[in-house]
Amino acid sequence: MQRSLTEGSIRVGLFRFSLPILFANILQSLNGSVNSIWVGRFLGEAALTATSNANTVMFLLIGAAFGVALAATILIGQCIGANNLPETKRVVGTSATFFAGISVAMAVAGLALCRPLLVAMSTPADSLPLAVAYMRVIFLALPCLYLYAFVMAVLRGAGDSKTPFYFMLLSVAIDIALNPVFIFGLGPIPRLGIAGSALATFVAQAVSLAALIRHLYRRRHILCLHHSELALLKVDWSVVATLVKKGVPMSAQMLVLSLSGVLMITLVNRFGVDTTAAFGAALQIWNYIQMPAFAVAMGMSAMTAQNVGAGKWHRVTRIARVGVLYSVLLTGSIVLAIELLDTAVFGLFLPAGSAALAIATHLNRIVTGSFIFFGVSVALFGVVRATGAVMAPLVILTVALLVVRFPLAQVLLDSYHADAVWWSFPVSSVLAAILAALYYRYGGWRRAHMSSAVAS
Repeated sequence: MQRSLTEGSIRVGLFRFSLPILFANILQSLNGSVNSIWVGRFLGEAALTATSNANTVMFLLIGAAFGVALAATILIGQCIGANNLPETKRVVGTSATFFAGISVAMAVAGLALCRPLLVAMSTPADSLPLAVAYMRVIFLALPCLYLYAFVMAVLRGAGDSKTPFYFMLLSVAIDIALNPVFIFGLGPIPRLGIAGSALATFVAQAVSLAALIRHLYRRRHILCLHHSELALLKVDWSVVATLVKKGVPMSAQMLVLSLSGVLMITLVNRFGVDTTAAFGAALQIWNYIQMPAFAVAMGMSAMTAQNVGAGKWHRVTRIARVGVLYSVLLTGSIVLAIELLDTAVFGLFLPAGSAALAIATHLNRIVTGSFIFFGVSVALFGVVRATGAVMAPLVILTVALLVVRFPLAQVLLDSYHADAVWWSFPVSSVLAAILAALYYRYGGWRRAHMSSAVAS
C-alpha cells in the first residue's frame, strides 16, 4: 500500500495535502453565499429568513457528522500507515453501513419533526411554510450529504485530498447552475421556488457522489469493496464504538464553537442595529480568516494518523512544528491583508456611509489578529486528536470560549460596553493557544489510541 504521508518532505507533503482541503472549504462557503443571493434577492426576505432557520438546523446535523467522519479519517489513516489493508477495508465497510444507517434514520425523523422543530425555534410565521418546504427536501438529501462526507473522509485518511476537491468542484458547479433553473423553472421544469434551491443541492450531491464512486471503482482504488468483500459491510460494533467514542467529542467541539457564537451575538445585540450589523459583517470575514487553520489542522490529522500507524513518531513532532508555522503564516497573511484593506473589505457587506463601517473597523483592529493565536490551538489539536486524544481539545475549547470568553465579556460589559465583547476574543484566543501548547508539551496524548484493532 502506498503511504504517501509517511515519506518524503513534511513541508511539501503537508502543504500539498492541505491546499485542496482549503479550496474545498472556500468552495462550500462561496456556494452557500451564491445560493443565499438567489433566494434573498429574488424570493425576498421571508425566503432568506426561512433558509437561515433551516440552515441552522442543518449546520447542527452536519456538525454531528463531522466528528464521526473525522474519527473515520484518523482510524483509516492509522490503518494505512500500519500497512494493514484488511483492517482498513473492515473499517471502511462498517463505517459505510453506519453512515448510511444514521443518515436514513435522521432523514426519516427530520421529515416528521421539521415543522415542530421550526416552530420551537420561533421561526416567523410568514417564513414557516417556506422553511418547512426547504427543510423537507434537505432531509431527503441527507443520506447523500452524509455518504458524500464519508467517502471524502475515507480518501483523505488514505492520503488523497485532491480527488475530494475535484468532485466538490463538480458538486458546487452543478448546485450553482441548477439553483435558478429549479427556483424559477425552465421548459418542462416547473417553478419550485425555495424548494428548488434545496433540490439543486440534492441533485448536485447525488450526481457528484455517484460520479465519485464510479471514478474510484474505475481507477480500482485500494479501498473499494468488491463482490467478494461485501460481507465487510456487516457492522462491526467495535469499530462503531470507536467512531462514536472518538467522534462525539470532536462533534462537540463544533457545538461549542456554535454555542459561543450564539452567546456572543446576544451580547452584541444590546448595542443596536449598527453594532450588530458591523459584527455580522465581521463574522463573514472571520469565516474566511479561519479556513486556512482548519484546513491545515485536517491535513495534520491525516498525516499524523498515518505516521502514528507507521510508528514514525519522529515525523509527528516535525508535523506539529511545520503545521503551526503554516497556520501562523497563512492566517497572519490574511489578517494583514484585511488590516490593509480595512473599510474596503467591510464595504462589501455594509452600505457606504453607514455608521456600522466605523464600528467594524474598530472591532477589526481589536479582534482579527487573535485568530493567529486561535489557529495555533487548532493546529495542535489536529496533531493530538490523530492519536485518539479527543477530550483535551474539547475541554480547552470549552474553557476558552464558554468559561472565559463569554463571562469575561458579560462582566466587563457595563464598564467597557461593546469593547468588552471585542477584547474577550484576543484574551480567550491567547488562553486557548497557551493551554493547547501546554497539553501538546506535557499531556498524555502520545499514549492515547483510536482502537486496539489497529495494528502498528
